[in-house]
Amino acid sequence: MANRYVLIGGGMAADAAAKAIKAADPAGAVTLVTSEGYAPYRRPHLTKALWNGGAVEKALLGTAQHGVEVLTGRVATGVDTAARRVTLEGGEELEYDQLLIATGATARTLPGLPAGGPVVAYRTMADYATARERAGEGRRALVVGGGFVGAELAAGLRSVGTEVHIAFPEAGIGAGRFPGSLASALNERYRQRGVTVHTGVKVAGAQRAGACVRVRLTDGYEGEYDLVAVGVGVEPNVDVARSAGLLVDDGVVVDGSLRAVAPDGRPVAGVFAAGDVASFAWPGPFGRGRVEHEDAAVTMGAHAGRQMVAAARGEDPAPYRHLPFFYSDLFADGYEAVGRVDARLETVEDWKRPNEEGVVYYLDGGRLVGVLLWNTWGQVDAARELLLADAPVDAASLAGRLPA
Repeated sequence: MANRYVLIGGGMAADAAAKAIKAADPAGAVTLVTSEGYAPYRRPHLTKALWNGGAVEKALLGTAQHGVEVLTGRVATGVDTAARRVTLEGGEELEYDQLLIATGATARTLPGLPAGGPVVAYRTMADYATARERAGEGRRALVVGGGFVGAELAAGLRSVGTEVHIAFPEAGIGAGRFPGSLASALNERYRQRGVTVHTGVKVAGAQRAGACVRVRLTDGYEGEYDLVAVGVGVEPNVDVARSAGLLVDDGVVVDGSLRAVAPDGRPVAGVFAAGDVASFAWPGPFGRGRVEHEDAAVTMGAHAGRQMVAAARGEDPAPYRHLPFFYSDLFADGYEAVGRVDARLETVEDWKRPNEEGVVYYLDGGRLVGVLLWNTWGQVDAARELLLADAPVDAASLAGRLPA
């Protein structure tokens, strides 16, 4: 009898797991359940390629073409790990031998904004469809949040001719990650591109105005917008994991092989977790945490898929030891980063051209824990190797270490 694999979640981690399972166990029956109306797609396209001429069809990952049953628009409501059974909304049940929880995360909303219509907490293909319909020449958009999603989306909206405002409580775009001088330089570059940048503000109030939304900021500024897109972080989707009695702590806690664990720390037979929802132990000088980026989703998903096949065959698990990287494009600027990129840490800046091309190192207690490669390419593997060496460093030893 074929092994039965059920994957809850329709993101890049679930897609990577499904493909890895079918590669290792072609006869296995793989069912992927996603609450979204779309089959798995490349989520980074939502703030990148789709605003630069990319077609929605090119974003789709073709999961079903690998012999995977893809159930869209279906919600998993519970898991019985003893009976190895998943319950879907409406009462349908799916039996499994191996289960992956890759439920991802949900974008945070702001209580001061009306729900629906022109307001989106930007996260999904449906959100992109709403934003794209309300963007373009003669349209006005407010992006709330100056972090990863907000910065990319503001650039994307502006690239199709939208009048864009971006508002956030920090002093600069990306201020949570970047040194102050770099964040301030980004503010000016966005303004030069025609984006109105509102710093040090929050949303004070909003109300519908016909098909638009009128928003008031805490500095008194008011504007009417065809689109209000919120990018202020996410919350992991852990309801299904809780229904299964799994250990949850800012995500689904997994062991070194991505097996979900019970509250007593022991692995739960046949249950794995991966992607944005998984709290895993990073290699090297790092603790435990989640990573909400493409490289982590793909590598973790594929590893989980292989471990699910190994478990079905009674083989020993293999550890997940990858230190993921992430990347972004902000108009003409681009960067890649590895490890903890947190502006609260001590930073060492090694610029070839100040705030235009170079490397920023992040230190914690004299140890290197993060590397930002700003308009600097081909150095991700070297940066990862440097981080995993876990050796004492200082400004002098880092100068020129990763040439721009």
